[in-house]
Amino acid sequence: MPSKTLPRQRPPKTWRMEFTPNPRCVALVRRQVERAMTAWGCDADDTAAVVLICSELATNAVEHACVAGENFEVRVTAVGKECLIEVADPSDVPPSPASPDVEAEHGRGLQLVAALADSVGHWYRSPTGKVVWARMVLGTSAA
Repeated sequence: MPSKTLPRQRPPKTWRMEFTPNPRCVALVRRQVERAMTAWGCDADDTAAVVLICSELATNAVEHACVAGENFEVRVTAVGKECLIEVADPSDVPPSPASPDVEAEHGRGLQLVAALADSVGHWYRSPTGKVVWARMVLGTSAA
């Protein structure tokens, strides 16, 4: 009986980095994620969306999940046309979308992430902390 050849899948592309919970680190998150996505051959629109999602989730980690002496981690994994963004922080408090008024300049980060991503959620880490994640389908395959 002849064996069937399965299609070869490309290994996942993964980038991760830890950051101190300082607002200045959010700009570094954006630069590093953009660099990784560009190196993977992702198009400009996909890169911009992933960078924005990472920026919003990193901002939330800094502003709402800061624990003294604890870093947060950003991880981006691309497999084919699927991209998973994960931001791990030391807080057990679940993410909660705000309801800002029309004039507010802040408070729409999770709404923006939900609008850009195909799915979002969070899970708890052991022994403490959580990971907030967003998954999106890329317009082009990560090479």
